[in-house]
Amino acid sequence: MGDFRMPSLGADMSEGTLLEWHVHPGDAVHRGDIIATVDTSKSAIDIEVFEDGQVEELLVAPGATVAVGTPIARISDGGLHRDVRAPEAQSPLAPSPEAQSPAAEAPKVTAPAVESPAAEKVVVGRPHASPLARRRAAELGIDLGYVQPARRDGVIGVGDVDARAAEIAAAASTATVTVPPAPAERPTREPRQAPKRDEAAMRQAIASLMARSKREIPHYYCQQAVDLHLALAWLQAENSRRPVAERILPAALLLKAAARAARSVPEINGFCVDGSFTASARVHLGVAVSLRGGGLIAPALLDADDLPLAELMTRMKDLVTRARGGRLKASEMSDATVTVTNLGEQGVESVLGVIYPPQVAVIGFGRIAERPWAVDGMLTVRPVVTVTLAADHRVSDGHRGGQALAAIEAALQAPENL
Repeated sequence: MGDFRMPSLGADMSEGTLLEWHVHPGDAVHRGDIIATVDTSKSAIDIEVFEDGQVEELLVAPGATVAVGTPIARISDGGLHRDVRAPEAQSPLAPSPEAQSPAAEAPKVTAPAVESPAAEKVVVGRPHASPLARRRAAELGIDLGYVQPARRDGVIGVGDVDARAAEIAAAASTATVTVPPAPAERPTREPRQAPKRDEAAMRQAIASLMARSKREIPHYYCQQAVDLHLALAWLQAENSRRPVAERILPAALLLKAAARAARSVPEINGFCVDGSFTASARVHLGVAVSLRGGGLIAPALLDADDLPLAELMTRMKDLVTRARGGRLKASEMSDATVTVTNLGEQGVESVLGVIYPPQVAVIGFGRIAERPWAVDGMLTVRPVVTVTLAADHRVSDGHRGGQALAAIEAALQAPENL
């Protein structure tokens, strides 16, 4: 694989600050594994690796700020096997052998066979473990607080989790309990916390990108009022069959309809770079999320057009929670193909968005309000939402924009098919 570089996590990112490494030299990594956390002007982002390999060297220390494209690690593509260790190939960031305490060199000590609140944990707080170790612990039901790390740096590996599982099984068969040494004798390591977000810096980053968008992208706008009578009636019947925690919000219907429209009108779903447009074969819906401390972020709901409505609802809630908690993934920040903003909860009638480059469109939803509505020549009252589209005139025109809004309306008139 070679050099792993600081990724670009959005058009407004020129540099990032490395907050924490989740791997060490000698670790095997697989596609999708989180290897580091990087802070941008908007959020702390978990960086994923996109190929299998083995970590050779970490080139950047936590706390360092580097430009996009700067090599931050070296990852080879050979020698893969589970729980790889290579102490002799330590990077300058790894602790030297002289810095290791005798306690770290000692044999592993059996932890309590039964993990109860009364037992002493190896680590107080959030244990530091590799992503694979956390996944294995979740599968086996192992509390990482009771796992003794064998590695010198105190990071829990997959082998440590398996060893703990074996200890519990052995203790259960013999009904014996071994008391571990005091936690102070074991190496502990607290995870690095993301710095407090600077709202002024975030506002500046947003303003700079939006100014560039309005300066370089010829926007055009379309707007349409959509009757939600059928959609909300179907949703009420559907939710009556679901537990309260699994009920679907109207916002999920709107997002799914927007995703379907983006798939049917590819001119609004893709990227325009140096005046050349490339339509995306997949629909990754950027969902605008307001942050509690101020500012805005639009992580991607991946493959939104193919998600069942219930799963889309679950992922939307998870995405919003992690966005506000500053724990997004790199792919969620860089892969959005079209953005949706919904200001209905704030009582906004309609929203005219600004395109997020290099995307070519943004879809807006206002509040759902009861309005006079003509049906078969008779006046009645219906729940109506105003849908807007801001699109790039270099790629599409009002005709195709109108077709996109018509596709949203058609989807909402047949909610059972979403």
